[in-house]
Amino acid sequence: MSVKHATPAGINQTDGKEVIAAPQGGQYKGFVAGVFSGIAKLSVGHPFDTIKVRLQTAPHSQFSGPLDCLLQTIRKEGVNGLYKGATPPLVGWMCMDSLMLGSLTQYRRLINEHIVQPRRAAQPASVWAGREAEKAKLPALGHGFAGLFAGWTVSFIAAPVEHVKARLQVQYSRARNERLYSGPIDCTRKILRQHHISGLWHGLGSTLLFRTYFFFWWGSYDLFTQAFQKHTNLSTPAINFWAGGLSAQIFWITSYPSDVVKQRIMTDELGAARKFPRWRDAAMTVYRENGWKGYWRGFVPCFLRAFPANAMALVAFEGVMRTLNRSDLP
Repeated sequence: MSVKHATPAGINQTDGKEVIAAPQGGQYKGFVAGVFSGIAKLSVGHPFDTIKVRLQTAPHSQFSGPLDCLLQTIRKEGVNGLYKGATPPLVGWMCMDSLMLGSLTQYRRLINEHIVQPRRAAQPASVWAGREAEKAKLPALGHGFAGLFAGWTVSFIAAPVEHVKARLQVQYSRARNERLYSGPIDCTRKILRQHHISGLWHGLGSTLLFRTYFFFWWGSYDLFTQAFQKHTNLSTPAINFWAGGLSAQIFWITSYPSDVVKQRIMTDELGAARKFPRWRDAAMTVYRENGWKGYWRGFVPCFLRAFPANAMALVAFEGVMRTLNRSDLP
C-alpha cells in the first residue's frame, strides 16, 4: 500500500520519491501560499525570536530571564518592539523556503539515485525480497545528509537576511531618531556603503555551521514520520504536524549553542573595531562571560517558538493551497 504524507512547506513523499507539491493551475499558487506561510511564521514566531536574540547578545545583567526581557521590551518599546527586524525575515523566508525546499528535493533524489540505490542493487536479490517499496525509499541517514546540503545552500541567502534582522533586533531605543538604523533598507544601505558586500554577508561562516544541524532536523523528521505511521492511527495532517514540530525541537536542541555564537558574531562591530575576527573568539567570549550556561541563554523562547511557528506556517500554506485549488473548480 502506498503511504503518502505531506512534509513541511509543501514537499510530498510517496514511496520514497519526493516531489514538490505543485499547484494545479499554475506556479503562482505556490508563491501566494508561501507569502501567507511566511506571514504566519512571522506573526507567531518573531516575538520569541526577538527575545531570544536579545538574551543571546545583551550583557548578563540587563535581563534576569526571558520574562524580564519580554516585560522590559513591552514597557520601554511597546508591542512593536517585539517585531523589530521583522521585514527582512518576512521577505527572506519567501526566497529561503523556495531555495531550501527545491534544493532539499534535488539532494534527496541525487543521494537516492547515485548512492543508495546502486549500493542496494549490488546486494543479493534475497535481501530485499518482498520489500520492494522499502528498497525504493531513501533512508533516514540520506534525508539527514540532504538536509545538511540544503542548509548549506540556503545559507548564502539566509546570512544577509539574518544579519540585518539581528542588528535591528538589538536596537533598544523606542524613538526612531535615536536608533542607528531606521529600518531594514537603511541598515542594508549603511552596511553596504561602509563595509561593502563582505560586510552584508558578515557571519556567513557561522551561518553555514549553524545550518549543518539541518542534518538532525530532516533525519529526525523521517524517523518521527515512520514511527507515527507504524504505531498510531493519526491522520496524514496530524502526522505531518507532530513529526514536523518534534523534528524542529530536535534541530534546536542540537544547534542552539552554535546559534548563540552566530548571533554574537552578527551583532559584533564591523570593520577594524570587530571583537570577534574568528568564530572561536566569539565562542570563547560566551564561555568566559557565563560559562556553559551562556551557550543556552535564550533557549526557552526559542524552544517555545519552534513548534507553533512551524506548525502554523504549514497550516497556512496548506489552507491557502486548498482554497486556490477550489477556486479552479467549475
